[in-house]
Parts: sequence; C-alpha cells; structure tokens
Amino acid sequence: MSETYRFRQERKQVKKTKQDQKKGKNPPKRKSFLKKVLLWCLLLGVVSIGIGAVTVAAMIKDAPKIDASKLVDPLSTKLYDKNGNFLYEYGKEKRTKIKYSQVPIMLEHAFIATEDAHFYEHNGIDIKGTARAIFKNLKGDFGSQGGSTITQQVIKNSFLSPQKTIKRKVQEWSLAYQLEQKYSKHQILMMYLNKIYLGDGAYGVAAAAKNYYGIDADHLNKLTLPEAAMLAGLPQSPSYYDPTEPEHVKAATNRRNIVLEAMYKQGYITKKQLEDAKKVPVTAGLVPKTKQQGMPYEAFLDAVVKEVERKLKNVDISSDGLSIYTTLDPKAQTFADKIMNTDTIISYPNDNFQGAFVFLDTKTGEVRAIGSGRNQYKASFRGNNFAVNIKRQPGSTFKPVFDYGPAIENSKWSTAHQINDHEITYSNGQSISNWDHQYHGMLSIRTALQWSYNIPALLTLQEVGMDKAQNFAENLGITFNNNKVYESYAIGSNTVNPLELAGAYSAFGNNGEYNTPHFVRKVVYPDGRVVNLTPKPKRAMHDYTAYLVTDMLRTVVKSGTGKTANVLGLDVAGKTGTTNFDSKTRAQYGYPSGSVNDSWFAGYTPQYTMAVWTGYTKNGPGNYMDGNTTKISHQMFKVMLEAFGTDQSSFQQPSDVYQVNNELFIKGANPEEGPPVTKNNKDKPFGGNKEDKKHKQHKQEEEKHKQQEEKKHKQKEKKHKQQEEKKHEQKEEKHKQQEEKKHKQKEEKHKQQEEKKHKQKEEKHKQQEEKKHEQ
Repeated sequence: MSETYRFRQERKQVKKTKQDQKKGKNPPKRKSFLKKVLLWCLLLGVVSIGIGAVTVAAMIKDAPKIDASKLVDPLSTKLYDKNGNFLYEYGKEKRTKIKYSQVPIMLEHAFIATEDAHFYEHNGIDIKGTARAIFKNLKGDFGSQGGSTITQQVIKNSFLSPQKTIKRKVQEWSLAYQLEQKYSKHQILMMYLNKIYLGDGAYGVAAAAKNYYGIDADHLNKLTLPEAAMLAGLPQSPSYYDPTEPEHVKAATNRRNIVLEAMYKQGYITKKQLEDAKKVPVTAGLVPKTKQQGMPYEAFLDAVVKEVERKLKNVDISSDGLSIYTTLDPKAQTFADKIMNTDTIISYPNDNFQGAFVFLDTKTGEVRAIGSGRNQYKASFRGNNFAVNIKRQPGSTFKPVFDYGPAIENSKWSTAHQINDHEITYSNGQSISNWDHQYHGMLSIRTALQWSYNIPALLTLQEVGMDKAQNFAENLGITFNNNKVYESYAIGSNTVNPLELAGAYSAFGNNGEYNTPHFVRKVVYPDGRVVNLTPKPKRAMHDYTAYLVTDMLRTVVKSGTGKTANVLGLDVAGKTGTTNFDSKTRAQYGYPSGSVNDSWFAGYTPQYTMAVWTGYTKNGPGNYMDGNTTKISHQMFKVMLEAFGTDQSSFQQPSDVYQVNNELFIKGANPEEGPPVTKNNKDKPFGGNKEDKKHKQHKQEEEKHKQQEEKKHKQKEKKHKQQEEKKHEQKEEKHKQQEEKKHKQKEEKHKQQEEKKHKQKEEKHKQQEEKKHEQ
C-alpha cells in the first residue's frame, strides 16, 4: 500500500530521513559539533595567514634596496712591461670582468646545469627547488639545504649577510624577484660569473681560467669540456675541490663528473661527450701552481702608480680594474736591483751607504729601470722612493744645465770661448773657489767643464743672466723652490732628484728635444677606453746647443773628471758632481778636509741616459765619502751601460755646427765667437796674419796649459793612489797584528787550560794511588 502524505514537504522530509539512515549519518548533535570545529579551524587558518603575511611584510620592509653600485665588483689592476708582458696584478681581489659575449656556451651550460637548471624559466625564485629545499630542511637544521637560484646568489653576495635565517631567506626571495624585474637574464648571469669565488684568490670565471689553465679572458673559448665542468664545480667548495692539490684530486674528479652528469641530464652534451670527458684526468691542462709572490720591482711599480694617480684624478688602483702599460725593461730592472741590493757588482763601503739612479731611453724619456736605496732605505711600494723623491744638491752636474747650456743657447758661444779663471766673489761678496784652490787664467769653457772648475761656471752664469739660465733649466724639467734662483746654483747648490736630472741630460743627447721622463705609456679602463699618458716631446734648445754641450761632456769622460764612467765602444757624454760639508759639520763629526757629502754622475749615449746619486741619508760618524768612494756613482753608470748599451752609433753633428782645430763653432754667431782665419779656413771672415799668429800663440799656450793640468791631475791621482795603498797596507798590517795577538792569546789560554786539566788529572791519579796504597 502506498504511503500518503498531506504535504509535499512532509514527503520530502520522510525521504530525506530514510536516506540519512541508509548513509549512517550522525545524529543532529554530532553534526553541530563538527560544524563548530570546522569553523574554528578556518578562522585559525585565516588568522595564521594574516599573521604570516604581516610577518613576511615586516621582513621584506627591512630588506636593503637594490643598489646598482653594490652590483659592481672591485676589479684588480694589471701591470705590464714595455713589451706588453704581464707583470703583476694588484688589488683587493684578483678579478677580471668579462662580457656575456666572451663566455663560451659550454661554460654557461656547465654553470646553469650545476647551479640553476631553470635559470631561464623562473623570475628569480625556483618554486620547486625552494619547496624541495624546505622539505629537506624540515628533516634537519635550517640552512642545511639552500635551493638558491643564480639570481638569489647574486643578491646574497651583494646585499645580504651570510647568516642563515628565515628573515634573510625571505629578503633574498624578495630582492631576487626585484632584480629580475630590473635586469636581463644575461646581465644577472654575468653579475654571477664575474662575482663568484673560485679558489686560489680568483674571483670570477675569467680570473679562475687564468689561474688554473693559463687561459686569458679573451680566449675562454679554448677551455675544454672537462675544464669548463671543473670550473663550474668549484663554487660549492673551492678549496676542497681544488684540482691542483694532490690530496684533492679524487674529490675534484668526482665533483667534475657530477657537473658533467648534470649537463648530460639537461641535454647540453651527448652520452659520448659525457663518457669521453670523464676519461680525461682532472689534472689535464692545469698550469703549475705558483704561490703568490711579493710584488716584483717594487720601487719601479711604486713610481708607476704615483704617476698614474698624479695624471688621472679620482682613480683607485686597487679596485678600478685598470690595465697599466709601463715602460719597464725587466732585465734592466733586475740588474739594477742586483747593483743596489748586493755587493757582487759594486763594492760598497758599509751598509749605511746609499744610492739612487734612473736609467731611461734617451730618445723617448721612457724609464727602463731605477735604483732606489739600500738596506733599510730600500724603496717599497707606497713608500719612500729615492729615485723620484729624494732632493739633493747636484753639484757640478748642474753646470751644463744652468751655465754653459744657456750661454751657448743664448749667445752662441763656441767650445773655445775664453774665460779668465781668477779670484772673484759672488755678487753678495761671498767667496768662491775651485776644487783645487787654484786659479788657471785664460781657458776655454771646454777645459773649464773638463776639470769642473767653479769660477768659470759662475762667470758664465753672470754673463748669461739669471732669468735666461732659469728659463733654460725649466725647459728641461727642472723646478725651483718658490720659483727663485740664486748665483750659487751655478755650481749646483739647488736640489734635484735623479729622475729630473736624467730627464734634463737626455735632451742634450736627443738633439735638444725634451721628453718628460715617464714610467707609463697608457692606461686602459675595463670598458676598453684608452688614455695615452705618453708626454709629447718639446723643443728645449737648438740642436747646436745640444751638440756643443755633448761634445764638451765627451771630453769630461774621455780625459777629464769622468774617466771612470767611460764605456769602451760607446759614444758617452757625461758630467761628475760632488758637494762638500761645511766646516761646522766637518768639525762636529771629525770628517777629513776633502770629504764629500754627495757624489753624482749624469751621462748618456744615443741610446740611454742615466743619472746617479750616492751618499748618506744623514750626517753621522763615518758618513762621508772620499777617494774611491766618490767614484761609486761613476761605476754604477758604467756597469749599467756595459750591460745594456748596444747602440754603438755616435751623436750626429748638426749642419749649423763646424769644427776648427778640435773646437766647435756655430754658423751665424757673432764674429768674436768664430775662429781666426788660417790657411785651412780662409772662407771664414776673421783675422789676418796678426790674428793667425795671435791665435797660434794662444792655442800653444792653451795646449801647454792643458798638458800642465793633465800632468797635475795625474800627479794628484798618483799621490792619492799611493796614499790609499799606504792606508790599505797600514790597515792590513794592523789587522794582521790584531789577528796574531788574538791567535797568541787564544793559544796561551788553550795552553793554560791544558796545563790545568793535566794538573787536575795528575792530582786525581795521585789521590787514587794513595787510596790504593792505604787499602
């Protein structure tokens, strides 16, 4: 019988009740409880999400901003010699910045397969990789699994601390996303490849390729597949996977093979490439590992850096990634260091004795080598550098620069120009004398320079005028304190350094053209911009001035005060210079009357110019030179030119200079500066028979005077030599006596000790015998 219902609602209710009974549902009370639980869970979830969102927002709010300047890494500066060969890398970090176009596709694939397989797919965060890392971290300590993308690693290394916290990780995610919005994938990849540390002090793949495989940044395509894989395996632990260390070869091999497997898995290489690469020893292609040596040629590179910083404002050598091309000749500098730092080439009188020199190219002004201090005063990088910083009086080496050069330039004096060497004073009444304390009457400026007489030098300056002399010297790079000059500068009472003096003398050897002496040719910035730092040559004097000075300085070296510096087979011109102590200093320290404070030699050939200073840094007992020690500066010049002087050509006489009786004259000079007319020079409009006779007589007198001077000089040298030999013999005799005395005392002491021992032995033996007898 069918059931009947009054209302449709009642029928529905009955039907629903039957369905509920069939499904076994809980009674109404149970259903109400579950509903409440679900509502509370939902509410708790919403609150948790809200709190989490607020917390994350607070963490992100504290994150640093994307600062483009922090994405630019410090780049080391590289220095090169005159031939473009690498010398040294200087900087906070060894790093070579490269562009994306320089990265081989194989190297890119190696890093992406290893570090971030989905690099070109994500927006800075690899969701799957991050979830996987979180899952693994839940099983252990936080931070055990990174899951960082390449973008995140750039952020971590540029903006965040290495501390592993949730806050830092959240900030890393946020900044990585921001970085991806601001820069392209290729830009981010290069930030990473230029930034990462790959061991052995190398930052970035270019520095690492150079360190491990000797491959330059411009030739990274020469990297093999196994080499690229090894580089990509290093970031995880550069020291542990270092393939150059024998104890790490196995670990390095395993790590490289993991990278190769990852590349195969990502489809970057074939199965055959994988197997072939695994067969290659991990040590293949490695260059011998050399320990980081100290900076070579410190004195020279110190001068290089100081020059760059002086000429280029606002540069930071340690971080700007410059390439500096220097003028250094490594062989010459190595020899220069040997001269200064050993006694094998030059025998120095003691450890306090100092020296400094500059050795440069006569034609270009490029410095090839420098010597700068000995022992405790040896130049160091960013320290004191005698070759370029010391200021000492140049003595007579300044006479060609301040006296005779200006006279020839402004008045066209000949080398035969006559000066009366007689008793005079400075304009202020102060006395002046020659080194031999004698007067020599009428003589030529050649002779005056040959024997380095002071009075003719002062007379020359007074005739030329101080203004012209100052202008001439300044055209040769000489500077004066407060722009003032004094008459005493005629004999070198001003101060110069070896660099300035070498530059000035090189102009005499370069036909009157002056090149500022320099250590740097050019500087190349990381972006390829080139700044040429080679100074332009300038005309400092007429070619005839340069040649007449040069010819007189030849005489100095051949038969004057500079004979010690002469080099067989080379056309050498040069000048000696010394300075003396005042009477007060001599008395205070007990220096002998002929003692010398500074000893210089400045000279040149058509190929090289060199200025040498020797002396002591301060006055003190024994800190003086005399005799042979004053010739050490000459010897230093000689050994450098003997070692590196290969150009045997001669200085060329200009067309406006002519020669008569071994003296040089300038065409167009005033009549009084020309030679008298003789049978051999009738075309010259001077004189007649009377003049010829007078000139002949004068020449005879001059020749006689010259012979007398040479004789006196030889006698003086002989006497000095005998005195030195006598001193040496006395010293040896004294030493011999002292040694004999010491030996005698030693023998006497030994004899006494032996007698004492013998006596003690006999006494002991006697006691033993007596004891036996008693028994």
